[in-house]
Amino acid sequence: MSNIEAPDWTSIPAPEDDGAAHHLPGLKLPAISLTATDGSSVDLGALTGRTVVYAYPRTGRPGVANPDGWDAIPGARGCSPQSCAFRDHFAELRELGVDRLFGLSTQSTAYQREAAERLELPFPLVSDEHLTLAHAIGLPVFRTSGMTLLRRCTLVIRDGVVEHVFYPVFPPDRNASDVIAWLRSRLETG
Repeated sequence: MSNIEAPDWTSIPAPEDDGAAHHLPGLKLPAISLTATDGSSVDLGALTGRTVVYAYPRTGRPGVANPDGWDAIPGARGCSPQSCAFRDHFAELRELGVDRLFGLSTQSTAYQREAAERLELPFPLVSDEHLTLAHAIGLPVFRTSGMTLLRRCTLVIRDGVVEHVFYPVFPPDRNASDVIAWLRSRLETG
């Protein structure tokens, strides 16, 4: 398995809760079809059961520099460590009742496919390349180097309705563990 070394999170600015995701809990997701790296078409609003979607800005590629100032953007760095953490906790998430897991970014499916293969992800990445879902539900975004990218957040969706939101997410490699802790607390409280 491809392992990604996490950066020193204390040297990277942490994102703050700017309220940009406060409207998401309880939201019924609209019927929007997104392309996944496994070739399927995914409509998050039509899925039954529990789905976890972690939105991330962009994955880099080995040997290709990040945009200028990337590490200075709060919450931008850490997409590969976040994906690897979800990969490493995939079986545990399934045991806790997660029926489906997706990573979501504005990168093209072809670009995402390289990352999914390189990181050996056992779940698909989903492309919102045209920001259709982001605009429809008001996902938090930011702009840099001519790109509009998703701010890092994680949606727990049950039967097409946003049940819980993790925002902001920091450090990214702890996100999967935070989701697991939340799912366990739900089991304990019934």
